[in-house]
Amino acid sequence: MDSVSLSSNSKPQMAESGFQREKHIKFLQQCLTLLPAPYRSQEANRMTLVYFALSGLDVLGVLEKSVNEKNRHEWIEWIYSQQIQPDPNHPESATHCGFRGSPAVGSNEYNEYNCSNIAMTYTALLNLRILGDDFSRVNKKAIVNALKYLQQKDGSFLPIIGGAESDVRFIYTACAISFMLNDWSGIDQDKAVQYIIASQGYDGGIAQGPFQETHGGSSYCGIASLYLMGKLDLLPKKELLKKWLIDKQVSGFQGRANKDPDACYSFWIGGAIHILGIHSLLDYPSLMGFSYSCQFKIGGFGKAPDSWPDVLHTYFGLCGLSLCGESGLSKIDPALGLTQRAAGDWYREIKQVEVSTLV
Repeated sequence: MDSVSLSSNSKPQMAESGFQREKHIKFLQQCLTLLPAPYRSQEANRMTLVYFALSGLDVLGVLEKSVNEKNRHEWIEWIYSQQIQPDPNHPESATHCGFRGSPAVGSNEYNEYNCSNIAMTYTALLNLRILGDDFSRVNKKAIVNALKYLQQKDGSFLPIIGGAESDVRFIYTACAISFMLNDWSGIDQDKAVQYIIASQGYDGGIAQGPFQETHGGSSYCGIASLYLMGKLDLLPKKELLKKWLIDKQVSGFQGRANKDPDACYSFWIGGAIHILGIHSLLDYPSLMGFSYSCQFKIGGFGKAPDSWPDVLHTYFGLCGLSLCGESGLSKIDPALGLTQRAAGDWYREIKQVEVSTLV
């Protein structure tokens, strides 16, 4: 993606009150083809940046208008070009399989440093689903097998082979991948469940790992993981967790206790609340009012009022408003992070539930 610069000396100009749908459409259409210079540092995460833009346009109900058939085909081909396949000449390549975030390290042929990333595999599969692909070229067996090498003895997952942090975030991406591919053989579910339980704090929230601070993002990852595994009933302190989540609303949602509200938690905490079925307890006018205040004058959402917009907060801000029932937005599945349109029959077939009951 090309880049342009933003001035660091000017102050963000926030939008007028009310939902600015048309401006957000233009903002995400721009993000899909051209990003500001600061995003150059996120090249390794390009797959996820594409997901934010594509899925955001889908939430806005304009994906087909924004991505024509030629563009759709080009995006699908680009996504598949990031798939790392097993190399019969290098048995160790089995640990590298999945999708990488970009072609930053060159071709997708095997080398020690050219490996998949579990988060990029998750968003690659979502992107393919959003674009209407049938996964026919996804090497499902190789991806599921590679998950086994990423799971640690304590049940957590690494994002890449060879070492990095391991926590509940990557348990979630492993669960989402396994769910989408309808193959759980790459995960020791008992160990994953025990890690999530061990990460639950005294206040009911879930941290990234045991004995760490409870957090809205990691609470979502733990709850959604258990939901996708069909093991949500195994989580203790469920009533305390519900209280912890509801208590994070101060207008918008705080990610942690005593922090300012942040637009992205309208999805992370809002989504967790919807999965648990307690969304009737929310103050929707206050929550939507905070989200409106984070809109930028020319489109997009910042993390808070008077913040510059970015593609992450724009996407999760839209998802949060969708969960609130904002007019003009497609309904989303809170457990996977894509629209019910994109999930469709594929979701019902795997989960054997009516999509309409999820939100």
